[in-house]
Amino acid sequence: MAGTLFTVGLGPGDPDLMTVKAARIVGAAPVIAYFAKRGRTGHARSIVEGRTHPAAEELRLEYPFTTEVALDDPRYAAEIGAFYELSAGRLADRLDSGRDVALLCEGDPFFYGSSMYLFDRLRGAYRSEVVPGVCGMSGCWSQAGMPVAHGDDVLTVLPGTLDEATLTTRLQACDAAVIMKVGRNLPKIRAALARAGLADRAIYVERGTMPGQRISPLSDFDDGPAPYFSMVLVPGRQRPR
Repeated sequence: MAGTLFTVGLGPGDPDLMTVKAARIVGAAPVIAYFAKRGRTGHARSIVEGRTHPAAEELRLEYPFTTEVALDDPRYAAEIGAFYELSAGRLADRLDSGRDVALLCEGDPFFYGSSMYLFDRLRGAYRSEVVPGVCGMSGCWSQAGMPVAHGDDVLTVLPGTLDEATLTTRLQACDAAVIMKVGRNLPKIRAALARAGLADRAIYVERGTMPGQRISPLSDFDDGPAPYFSMVLVPGRQRPR
């Protein structure tokens, strides 16, 4: 009998914010799979340090690139697709041998998580269970002590990879916003917030819930590239209630 694929959300970074269920599955799984950037430990793997079964096999799934190739470059779709196919095959080999696999994911697996691409490829052939996790944005606004959505506020989540005009239009239509995938897109994000009249409310959060956390008004942060684990929060209207 084939094993079960567990797609496990680990939360925003602080190991204490893993769910009890996630910790139980990670501690018992005979195979642990996780994504990592070349030359790095892998953030998801770091979160579960000391919590895996001593005899567990580890499958390191190393991205062929991260930001080195543009999303609109034809190579991106071809090479990243091939990487996901190869990674899914490696998991399938272990599942076919009857072993359960815990596929680790920062935050929540179905919210911008790479693990969803392996889930899509394997869900029809194997038993599968998804363990939700605390989203990174939840961890960030909690650390910032900043209530985000009030009453009937409309919360919009935006990737910073959008062009400036689209970002501006989306921001103008919302009451509260979370902007992810900041990185080298920060100058563009700042310009869109200014055009939408929201710059004064924007909060920058870097490595929320993790060591090295930084929280400040966006106006206090320069336009240098932001690290991967960063986002911009715009709280809602905060009307009296």
